[in-house]
Amino acid sequence: MKKITSLLALFLIITSCGVKQTRELLTSGDYDAAIRNAVDGLRGNKNAKGRQDYVYMLEEAFAKAKERDLRNINGWFKDANPQNLEKIYETYIQLNFRQEQIRPLLPLKLLKEGRDAQFPFDDYTDQIVSSKNALSKYLYDNSKALLVTKDKMTIRRAYDDLVYLESINPGFKDVAKLTDEAKFKGTDFVSVYTKNETNMVIPVRLENDLLDFSTYGLNDKWTVYHSNRQKGIDYDYGLIVNFRQINISPEQVKEKQFDKEKLIKDGVKNLLDANGHVVKDSLGNPIKVDNMKTIRISIYEFSQTKACQVTAKVDYINFKNNQLIETFPLASEFVFTNIYSRYKGDKRACEETYYPNFDRKAVPFPSNEQMVFDTGNDLKAKLKDIISRNKFRR
Repeated sequence: MKKITSLLALFLIITSCGVKQTRELLTSGDYDAAIRNAVDGLRGNKNAKGRQDYVYMLEEAFAKAKERDLRNINGWFKDANPQNLEKIYETYIQLNFRQEQIRPLLPLKLLKEGRDAQFPFDDYTDQIVSSKNALSKYLYDNSKALLVTKDKMTIRRAYDDLVYLESINPGFKDVAKLTDEAKFKGTDFVSVYTKNETNMVIPVRLENDLLDFSTYGLNDKWTVYHSNRQKGIDYDYGLIVNFRQINISPEQVKEKQFDKEKLIKDGVKNLLDANGHVVKDSLGNPIKVDNMKTIRISIYEFSQTKACQVTAKVDYINFKNNQLIETFPLASEFVFTNIYSRYKGDKRACEETYYPNFDRKAVPFPSNEQMVFDTGNDLKAKLKDIISRNKFRR
């Protein structure tokens, strides 16, 4: 019984909160949100006494929302501004949608008044069709006019209008073709290339890898990067990777020698007393103890190193006026290291983690070209970060 009472109390609390929130939405003029809340509250047992508040508020919110929308539509028609056509169409859609939200719940009883709640529905089919046709014509004509301009931001607005037009009126005239045209004309095309201002040859592999923008994932809705110029494209911007300096250190081999020692167990031995006699247990058996001994090792460690530093800058160029927009520093370093060791003595005297060094040998140093190429991964990551953080249009 207590459990049932607790559940009932919880239900009443939840219902009370929902009613309060719906009333606040209604009094604040957010009629559609109030309608959504009321509809949700009436799902299930719609005729329960505890849900009567929802019915009253739904009736009031519907009437006020409808009156407001029809009043707005009337004002937009009188204004005769074609930019209001979308508002008119969307409002008719909302008027119809609002009715369809409520329709499955009908009839709804007002128990105290002994009547059904009033929801005067209208058929908006003709208004929706006529407003959609008027809006479609306006969007189509206006978009075609915008596509004639040279301003990419204006063309992008035309693209958005055409996409919207296709969504409300699929297959309308040649909208698909115009949408593709707007997408192309509204796109910023960026030509990416390198310049070598150093006294060294940049490996072709590095240039190709650095300019392989298909691996960067940087193309977005309105920006496309090309490392190879394509015919028929008027490029808007240039992204130039200028190699300024390449420093390669001499090949170095350093040697160092160090000793280690460790106390280890080497079997067992008899325990002796202070006089050198064997100590025995109660059964007369000699007592055994660990036989500890010190082992030593001399290690000869060789370290091969060679370093490469690449310094560059990334220039953003506006091709429309041939002006430098901004410059960003770009640098990377790659260090080749190979450590190998030889030893004399007992290998166990050093840490096991050091053992792999004993298995390594001297290797040929990488060429200068390979060293420069090996900076590539770090350069690509840093270049991608620069481009991701610094768009051409901000």
